[in-house]
Formats: sequence, C-alpha cells, structure tokens
Amino acid sequence: MTETKVFLLPDLGEGLTEAELLNWLVAVGDEIRVDQPIAEVETAKSVVEVPSPYAGTVAELHGEPGQTLDVGKPLISVTPLVELVESMPAETPVVESVETKETAAAETYRTEERAGSGNVLIGYGTPGGTATVRRTRPPRTTSLVEPAETKPEGAEAKLTTPADDAILLRTRVPGKLGAVISPLVRRMAKEHGVDLGHMQGSGESGLIMRRDVEAAISKPLVVEPENKQAETPLVEPVENKALETRPVGASSHPTDPRTGLGIASRTPVRGVRKAVATNMARSRTEIPEATVWVDVDATALVELRAGLKKGNPHNAPGLLAFIARFVTAGLKKYPELNTRFVSAEDTSGGESQEILSFDGVNLGFAAQTERGLVVPSIRKADKLTARELDTEIKRLTAVARDGKATPAELGSGTFTLNNYGVFGVDGSAAIINYPEVAILGVGRIIDKPWVVDGELAVRKITELTLTFDHRVCDGGTAAGFLRYVADAIENPGAALADL
Repeated sequence: MTETKVFLLPDLGEGLTEAELLNWLVAVGDEIRVDQPIAEVETAKSVVEVPSPYAGTVAELHGEPGQTLDVGKPLISVTPLVELVESMPAETPVVESVETKETAAAETYRTEERAGSGNVLIGYGTPGGTATVRRTRPPRTTSLVEPAETKPEGAEAKLTTPADDAILLRTRVPGKLGAVISPLVRRMAKEHGVDLGHMQGSGESGLIMRRDVEAAISKPLVVEPENKQAETPLVEPVENKALETRPVGASSHPTDPRTGLGIASRTPVRGVRKAVATNMARSRTEIPEATVWVDVDATALVELRAGLKKGNPHNAPGLLAFIARFVTAGLKKYPELNTRFVSAEDTSGGESQEILSFDGVNLGFAAQTERGLVVPSIRKADKLTARELDTEIKRLTAVARDGKATPAELGSGTFTLNNYGVFGVDGSAAIINYPEVAILGVGRIIDKPWVVDGELAVRKITELTLTFDHRVCDGGTAAGFLRYVADAIENPGAALADL
C-alpha cells in the first residue's frame, strides 16, 4: 500500500511564522512532479509560489484560499506514483510493536528530509538530494506481542489506525532534534495548553506520543480550595464577557461595548499590513526621532527633465531618479545617516551600543501596492547613474505591486526615500523604516510665488522632509544633508557635473 506523504508549509525565509493562502495551482487528483509549484501564498514580505518536494497524485489540499496557515502545518497530501520498498529480513516478525512503528515513523521523516527535491526550502530539500536510502544499522528485533504499557485503554486504536498512518506528519520541537510528533498530538496539546517544547517523549529518541500529552493533561494544574460553597466563580471569566458582545446568531452587527455603535466589519491584521504595523510600532517605540524640512525651488530640475524627455521621450529618467542620485551623493558626504544603531548585551551583563556604518548605499523607496506599503531597495544605489536608478525604480515597483519581491529586495535597505507627493500632499513627518536611521520625504511639486533675484516669480516648489534618529547624529548633520539635496535640486546641472 502506497503511503500518502504530507507536505508541511515550510519556513519561507527570515523566520516567518505564517502565510496567507492566496490560491491553489493544483487540484485533487492532479499528477504533479517534484518542484512543481502547488500554491501561491502571501507572507509578510511578498507573494511566493511554493514548490512540491514530492511527485505523485494530489490526495488532499489542506486549506482554503484566504486562510492563514502556520509554518509547519499541513499544506498538501500527495500519494506517490512509485514507492521504494526496502526488503524486509526474513526474521522480522509479522506483528510489530507500537514502539517499532514510532521508530520507523521517525526514521521515515529523517529519510524524507535527506532525500528531498533539491529545491531547498527551510526544513525541506537537501544538497544533492538522492532517491536511494540505505540503513546504516541493523533492524531492531521486535516482539510478537506488544508490551502492555504501549496500549493504554482507548488509545491503541487511535495510534494504529490507517488514517493516522496516512496523515502522520513530523515536525521538530525546538531544542529536541529527534523529537517528532503528529499534528493530531500537536492539536491536542494546543487545545489543552500543554507546552511541548519542554516535554520528554516516551517514544524512541524522545518521540512525543499521544499518551504523553494525555498524561500531561490528566495532571492537576491547581489545587482545588477546600471550601466550595458556591460553584459559580466570584469573577466571571473574560472569555464569557467577550462572547456576550457578539452572541452567535443574535445580530449581523454586534455592538461595540465602548461606543455603543454597531460593528460593521472585522478586518484581520495579517500579511504585509501586519509586518508594516509591527515595524512602525517598533520604530516609534525605540527611535528618538526628530524632523527637519525645507521648501525647494525645483524649477531647474523640472526643466532639465523636460529637455531630456523632448530629445528622447522613452529614455528620460524620472524626477525621483534624479533626487535618488542626489540622495546617494549626500549620504557619501553625510554617512552618519546611512548607518544602523544596535544594542547588545556585553560580557559583563550590561548593554553595549554600536553604530554600524556601511560600505555602500542600499536605497529603499516607498511603494504603495494593493497589499499595503512596501519598501523595495536598490542595492549599491550609490554606484548607479540617474538613468540606471530610474530603471531599477520602475522594475522594483512593478515587482512589488505584483507581490513578487524577494525578502532580500524588501529587507536590505539602509536609507529610505519616500515620494508622498504622488498622493497630492505637501509634507509629512514620516516614520523611520526600522532599523534604518533616516527617511527623506518629497512632497508634490506645485506652482508657488517665489522670490528670484529680488523679483517675485511663479516657480515649481516642493518640500523636503528629513526624519532622523537623534542617537546617530545631531541636527547640524541632518540639516547639512537636507541642504545638500535641496541645493542639488535647485542646481541639477552643476550637481550632476560633480557626481
């Protein structure tokens, strides 16, 4: 009988713990090959296609589009088309003990990890993945009669049912390389609040079994008071009150207890929005920020681009690309704003603090997408011309809006440029993109009255806003950088000649 293999949602990079299932790329009954994309999921970083480490027929899809799945939980079940069956020694008994089955299951998991597809995901795939596995130890002699202690009443059937054997999944428990458990056991532990991370399993190599979780559940957690005059608790559990605010079937619009208004909808915070919320909250909590701003006459820059566009309409860099070029030049002159502030515990138990400087600039720029605000970064932007920067800005914007940006493209910036002028606003005290130390905002360019050579004129004016981490520099450095970029915008010809 061919055993169904269950593929768990892998760690998709940078320790992400969950992903939202966007859509399936296969259906039940389809025949799939190794490394074939099977699902499209959205993480806190981007949208990625998940490849299958197994070949065979799709037996089950674990999840519906729109559902959030935890890393390490079932994603898809595959029935292999061909199964490699190891020859069994003649002396192997017909009836195996439960403990032997547990050992074989653990060995199967390790074997599958070693004989993966080669398309490496965290916890799946291997270097050079091979399809042949050879045991390096002799088979264990087993008893024809199962030991009594392996058959607790009511549990034997659950441990040995074909359904359990078909969907038995294996995941590591932190700190216990050899301890593997089924999702059924994990679910039971989660429902009863049992901490598996500190449990020593009774199975082979510390395998955590159902009986271990049942034993933990049966242990009394609190000592009941001797005086039990009233069965009703003095303090009503918080859970009960929460349920009262939205009784099932009572109303399609439950009432908010604070405002007395009906709740029209509930929107889960997840994916990109959850990552943005976490990052922004951490920035405001940890970074003592300050903001400086200046109005800039961008008439000369607008005219320069208009001239380039007239001569070559399809190859003229955008205004943001020119500003990006001035920003990278300014960061070379004021490198304090292209750093990172880090704190760590030193050898004496106290806290040590450092400012890390970088050999180069990875320039991030804010891009609004349907999934929220993301900040792709141009690697080694200080080495690129305005035209090359324009090409990268367009490419990364398209990739980010399609949800295809990689974690490296979204998480490697050292300074962020935010063009909020596209939303029709003049200025903003932006939040620093943690763990960077500064962000430069550019407002809309509009006609305003401006004094030129003592005469009033209508000019193209924009506002630059710099928010910076006051731990890495003082106001003089921030003002110097901001003035450098402003002067370059006002005199772009001279600035580009010097770059």
